[in-house]
Amino acid sequence: MTPITEVEGRRLALSNLEKVLYPATGFTKGELLHYYASTADALLPHLRGRAVSFLRYPDGPEGQVFFTKNVPPGTPDWVTTAEVPRSEGPARMVLVQDLASLMWAANLVTEFHTHQWLADSPEEADRLVLDLDPGAPATIVECCEVALWLRERLASDGIEAYPKTAGSKGLHLLAAVRGASSDQVSEYAKRLAVEAEGALPGLALHRMTRSLRPGKVFVDWSQNAARKTTAAPYTLRARERPWVSAPVTWGEVEGCAGPGVLAFEAEDVVARLQEFGDLLAPLVEGGSGSRLP
Repeated sequence: MTPITEVEGRRLALSNLEKVLYPATGFTKGELLHYYASTADALLPHLRGRAVSFLRYPDGPEGQVFFTKNVPPGTPDWVTTAEVPRSEGPARMVLVQDLASLMWAANLVTEFHTHQWLADSPEEADRLVLDLDPGAPATIVECCEVALWLRERLASDGIEAYPKTAGSKGLHLLAAVRGASSDQVSEYAKRLAVEAEGALPGLALHRMTRSLRPGKVFVDWSQNAARKTTAAPYTLRARERPWVSAPVTWGEVEGCAGPGVLAFEAEDVVARLQEFGDLLAPLVEGGSGSRLP
């Protein structure tokens, strides 16, 4: 019998709690739900007000993995949704606004992905993201080197960047921006990527061409396009282990000496929140955001 749990006055059927989702570690669906409940205070501010795409993996990362962008069938009527623009026409998507919505969505077994704009103002981007993706044999160590250069470059324009792991092999840099469209942020991000390649010619790359990527870090500026989404802070990833897209300190980026140094699993992130709090909190504080030069 599927247990019924009450969350903030909402009744939820949480299913298959003993199901192992990550065979490499024995991490179960019940542990996944517990992780999201434990990190909700930090995670929810980064989801609230944003249309959410779900990358679902109900049978674990080794099973079927698929994106759900429209409101899934069977979504409770108390879950907030919003109509958002798409190239093929308006669509209705989920907004994860509270703990009950988060636990309902987590029960679907999903990565959470968000746009770089809020659902009530899709014409204005409020985030800049640079996705640093290493091409083997490059690793997150090389990503950190590129990230440090980009941090200083952004600072020269009055923009403060915050790092988080991708939860797989790379690194994301996030910044709060205002007063610009997604196209304008994309153009600015591309200029930064081109400059990074010029300053670090043997290391950074702004082009997506696969043949150019071995041993280099692709600075993916295209994630700023209005249609694109990026893994949200604190989301679990559909990888071989329950890795998390985890905020890190700049000191950790500077001291990264090996590929496994900045790999954090669910239990690590819960402990880090107790120690550091939300390292990305400045991104969601009222009045944050820098104008592009």
